[in-house]
Amino acid sequence: MAIKISKKIKSYSVQSADDKAREAAQAAAPVVETPAARPSAEVIQMHEQIERPDVLIGSTYKIKSPLFEHALYVTINDIVLNKGTAHESRRPFEIFINSKNMDHFQWVVAITRIMSAVFRKGGDVTFLVEELKAVFDPRGGYFKAGGVYMPSIVAEIGAVIEAHLKMIGMIVDDELSPEQQALIAEKRAAYEAILKKNPELTPNPTAPATTFTPSEPSSGFPPGATMCHKCNTQALVVMDGCQTCLNCGYSKCG
Repeated sequence: MAIKISKKIKSYSVQSADDKAREAAQAAAPVVETPAARPSAEVIQMHEQIERPDVLIGSTYKIKSPLFEHALYVTINDIVLNKGTAHESRRPFEIFINSKNMDHFQWVVAITRIMSAVFRKGGDVTFLVEELKAVFDPRGGYFKAGGVYMPSIVAEIGAVIEAHLKMIGMIVDDELSPEQQALIAEKRAAYEAILKKNPELTPNPTAPATTFTPSEPSSGFPPGATMCHKCNTQALVVMDGCQTCLNCGYSKCG
């Protein structure tokens, strides 16, 4: 069959038998469809390049220490990432510490700027809690309300940050199981019963068995309790020759 060429020939090639076989094999092969790319959520992670929004969510905590004449007010502002999505999360963005006491103005400003920079860097910022709580004052620490021992004012700032990170879900507190809570309640009731039967064991026999003497912080734990090295709470009592903490459940006997 003759084919009339109406256009100008620019190039040509001779088709061999192998070329015809290759084209036939390609035509017979099944067509594999490429799967479409799945839509992925644009999850925003904390990093130093995130610009500060006009509005941040903040929480202010009051610290009243016997080491300071005036109270400290710690304000932590949080940024909400991926708002309105399943990946919504709240992360600390900046921290401020205000007080009428100007004696420690320099280190207060320094610590707030450093911690704010760490917050904006992103990642796991929970290490700040352990670092701050490990700072000891050479002049000695103090007991805050509830009988919890604070080795320094910096350590209490660390405790405030820990409470805030627990509130926004960055730190998950290991809660006691119902069995442990029941055991602690049983131990506490037994210890208070011993004190009622033997008033001479109480540091102040005229005081009720569930209160502290005026020289001790009011925590609700029995009098005579010593400080637990695990939770830093004055709730460690001796029962049946074994030291047991009525706050966290720690026992020296295991």
